Amino acid sequence: MNLKPIPIERLYHRCNPQDLVFDSTAELEELTETIGQGRALEAIDFGVGMQHEGYNLFVLGSTGIGKHEVVSRELGKRAITGETPSDWCYVNNFDLPHKPRALELPAGKGKKFQKDMAQMVEDLSNAIPAAFRSDEYRTRAQEIDDEFSNKQEDAFEALHEKAKNQSVAILRTPSGYTLAPMRNGETLPPGEFKKLPEEQRRVIEESIEEIRSELKETILLVPVWQKEYSQKLKKLDQEVTELTVDQLIGALINEYEPLPKVQAYIKAVKQDIIENVEDFRHGEEEQMGISFGSQKKSRAADFAAYSVNLLVDNSSTKGAPVIYEDNPTYMNLVGRIEHVSHMGTLLTDFTLIKSGAVHRANGGYLVLDIRKVLSRAFAWEGLKRILRSHEIRIESLEHMLSLVSTISLEPEPIPIVVKLVLIGDRILYYLLMEYDPEFGRLFKVAADFSEDIERNKENTVLYTQLIASLVHREKLKDFNSEGVAAVIEECARRVGDSEKISLHMGSLVDLLRESNYWADKEQDNLVSRKHVQLAVSKEEHRQDQLRSRMQESIKRGIRIIDTDGEKIGQVNGLSVIQLSNFSFGVPSRITATARLGEGDVIDIEREVELGGPIHSKAIMILSAYLADHYAQNAPLSLS
Repeated sequence: MNLKPIPIERLYHRCNPQDLVFDSTAELEELTETIGQGRALEAIDFGVGMQHEGYNLFVLGSTGIGKHEVVSRELGKRAITGETPSDWCYVNNFDLPHKPRALELPAGKGKKFQKDMAQMVEDLSNAIPAAFRSDEYRTRAQEIDDEFSNKQEDAFEALHEKAKNQSVAILRTPSGYTLAPMRNGETLPPGEFKKLPEEQRRVIEESIEEIRSELKETILLVPVWQKEYSQKLKKLDQEVTELTVDQLIGALINEYEPLPKVQAYIKAVKQDIIENVEDFRHGEEEQMGISFGSQKKSRAADFAAYSVNLLVDNSSTKGAPVIYEDNPTYMNLVGRIEHVSHMGTLLTDFTLIKSGAVHRANGGYLVLDIRKVLSRAFAWEGLKRILRSHEIRIESLEHMLSLVSTISLEPEPIPIVVKLVLIGDRILYYLLMEYDPEFGRLFKVAADFSEDIERNKENTVLYTQLIASLVHREKLKDFNSEGVAAVIEECARRVGDSEKISLHMGSLVDLLRESNYWADKEQDNLVSRKHVQLAVSKEEHRQDQLRSRMQESIKRGIRIIDTDGEKIGQVNGLSVIQLSNFSFGVPSRITATARLGEGDVIDIEREVELGGPIHSKAIMILSAYLADHYAQNAPLSLS
């Protein structure tokens, strides 16, 4: 066979520096567009714009191609024109404290509402004790007290008078009341009473029984009067409290009138304060100036039941949020309920509810690395549950898995509208599509990033602008036209096609940085071709130890590769070994043996699939040896 040699120009497609109309990258404008990714950008735009259920995005491509940067830039463009989402708060549920209520407020109103409630509690903790120290309250309380005392005194006074008229004395003892006969205003001893005529004794005994019965009825009325007194005093306290609270809460209710749920919560706070006004009155001593030095603090902190847990604050957000969660654990995504230790017991309340990435991305975009999501326990299932139900429910993993039976919170779920963007390798996308039946329904848009771009004049110009942009962004020395040409040639070599240019941004940036390093070493002002070639050769040298060892084994005769002469049944081949991003060729000797017939050596281990690759290889070598030595002129009869 007559083989023609391949021309050198077809083996290496040079980039002519004369075709580049600049002396250095300092003259070039920075690239404002993404080159070579038209299909992926179109998919991203479609996925973001499609508001129907299930049109979440999966961005696929090799690592280092620049997916994260492109997605962040494209989502940022769309997000800046989006509507800023609402703030979300958790507040106390006075009817069911273990089920905190979620409140939605316009963006920026959540922080103000939190401050308004804290200020209201602080004001009430001052105003309520002051109201109960006022002269008006004390006068009305004294009137109620006097009314009770007078009623009690009048009843006992009338009974004493009646008993006296019937010659009966009512005596107060440590154990209660006792009755005794009287004569001439003095109590009769038992001996004197027995000396009285029987008729007189009978009359006095009947009077004593009558007075005892009335005394018992009067004593039984005292708790009734006490209850009436307590009710009147409580009603007075509620009136005073309601009057005081109305002055401070009324304005708050009016301010949040457009928000019915918030308004209802404020009214519930008002009712709870009225019913539990004693909690505010306990601070009266502090109000009078009694404190304990550094122990004194704002009383607003003592009324956690009336505080507001601001879960999501969008006061500083412009447009829709774009959230990237680098550690997508289950709790970092859906939120958590924290606990505090008190005397050996774990306690919690609604103020210890913490938000997750999905809360912060509500109304916007959540970007996640799919490999990290899949490697975190329960994170993938938690995300799918949120996308299916369109709400986020915070619950601890312990309760979700029924590992503990302690009392915990059940916060009201928050409705979720979020566009989820997953970024990962192609293999993960196709594996999920194959093995997860829900994946295809939840992620209907795939944005596949191209690995290379056609090497033509137009794209070469754009690529030079891309190089200039990266040089300026990384604050590197400018490249001259020879240096840029060398970079383009190396990117074409790495993609393995002289008619293409690699779009792998990670390796391109690394090449520019390393070329800049060698220019610094040689103290040159511009990065040129020799610096780029030096960067490439030094990178190869750092990784080619295995190649050198394999070449050394050939030189030392450990691997037998004949390079001279001819041999029947033998030919030299080339194997390409890929190690990470470094590949090299290794010569191999390929041998063949011809013989008569179909005789073969049967390997029982291999036939029953019990032999390993080393054993099977040995049997094949043995079979070829036997055929070469004993079956040159006749078929091999051995089996």
